[in-house]
Amino acid sequence: MTADAVIVGSGHNSLVAAAYLARAGWDVVVLERNDVPGGAVATEELTLPGYRHDTFSCWHPLFHLSGAYAELGDELAARGLRYRDAELPTASVASDGRVVLGERDPARTAAGFGSRDGEAYLAELERFGEHAETVGELLATEPLSPRAAVLAGGLARALGPRGLAAFAGDVLASARTWLDGRFEGREPAMLLAPWVLHTGLSPDGAGGGFQLLAIAGAVHQVGMPVVEGGSVGLVDAFVRLIEDSGGRVRTNAEVERVTVRDGRAAAVRIAGGETVEARRAVIANVTPTQLYGRLLADGDGAPAAASAQARRFRFNARAGTQIHLALSEPLRWRDERLDKAAIVHLADGVDSVALACAEAASGLLPSAPTVVCGQPAVVDPSRVPDGAGMLWIQLQQVPHRPRGDAAGEIDVGDGTWTDELAGAFADRVVAQLARHVENLPEAIAARAILHPAELERRNPNLVHGDIYAGATELSQSYLWRPLPSYGSHATPVTGLFQIGASTYPGPGLNAASGRIVAQRLLRLPLRRRAATRLRGLVP
Repeated sequence: MTADAVIVGSGHNSLVAAAYLARAGWDVVVLERNDVPGGAVATEELTLPGYRHDTFSCWHPLFHLSGAYAELGDELAARGLRYRDAELPTASVASDGRVVLGERDPARTAAGFGSRDGEAYLAELERFGEHAETVGELLATEPLSPRAAVLAGGLARALGPRGLAAFAGDVLASARTWLDGRFEGREPAMLLAPWVLHTGLSPDGAGGGFQLLAIAGAVHQVGMPVVEGGSVGLVDAFVRLIEDSGGRVRTNAEVERVTVRDGRAAAVRIAGGETVEARRAVIANVTPTQLYGRLLADGDGAPAAASAQARRFRFNARAGTQIHLALSEPLRWRDERLDKAAIVHLADGVDSVALACAEAASGLLPSAPTVVCGQPAVVDPSRVPDGAGMLWIQLQQVPHRPRGDAAGEIDVGDGTWTDELAGAFADRVVAQLARHVENLPEAIAARAILHPAELERRNPNLVHGDIYAGATELSQSYLWRPLPSYGSHATPVTGLFQIGASTYPGPGLNAASGRIVAQRLLRLPLRRRAATRLRGLVP
């Protein structure tokens, strides 16, 4: 088999790249090791028939703000992609029952903070909104490219020297520093601090404050959309678009090796011996450890320095875990306003989030983890039988190999994740949630748990259960992702490109790296993104 471009892995960035290339007339083939495409976008009946659970990704605000959605959205909709959104995007509930709501309307959200903190919050959104479009374009542009230089220069001129220094300080600030420096009451930190975990950082990690503000702006801009019928609808629509454009998506095709001839990526070898020739490019949606440690043979054109940096690529000390609950009826929260929330965080604020992060990083099961309680059936009832409910629970503060339990209640054995250990920890989480819900655990009809070892088994990019495919601390982000000296998507091997969460701009359903590489190969300028400025959103 021969193709213009061979794409290794079928995560959403692979599908984005394939769609752009196929629409432009390239012969494209996507090769996926699993029996279904989609990577970290999947929908399965994990618990009981009729309950369609999103394994891995569920909520798509970043995709809605992406250039790919702006440019391909109509074609995807024509192939069945439908989104639904919640009345209330997010909320937080503290251990004492205090609730803070994050609504689409920034003014209504600010009203829940009190007058002084509310004014400060709206001012921060307004200030961020003045430059949000440029920042968004930078995150969707190849770093160190001429276009990136133009955007960065324009931002610097708009800010001026003093403004640029202040902006840089904000970008580097941790979530704790940003929250403590701007707000007096507990409500802003209750609502916003848990969101720093969705960036892969802890509250004390550099850069978290700026990302919190960006997340808040995104929630106000587009809410918390989900795909009608399950996230697999996004995958199905992309596959149809690719195939309608002449491309191919093959499953059960694990790539074992990238073949390099005369210094150029020329083919890939699939398990079983089949070779697929690549006339123009090979695009690998894998981690640097896989690319340089498995797919490229020693001496195949990659400098020793690149291979050495790839070996030093770091994965998060904290892993992820998902708990999927099939419910006989929807949750009845003690505060009924939460009945309609898309995502509810269980957290007391910065300190509680930081403590659980520290416990997990030290190898301990947190005594009170920050719980991400997603209610997709509230947004999309088609995912469950009539009158039923479901929960998508994400935990981002779990040791990938526990050495103990912070509460001294769970025997972790030798640290191997087993069904028994995962079940004991899930019992703690459900008990924590039940304090705020009237009908738990009675409403639980079945549950399924994806612990760190299971996450990695399902997707080899999630090393040790790291759901962000690589630590997102500042020294491994932006220009230094994936490798400090090779931060571009173009690898040192001619014709070989890397995309996915391990590359710039990082994890999340942002569709950026696939679009960047496709546009580079097509030699097309990146058009301005469709991200709307936050300016004007704030009254």
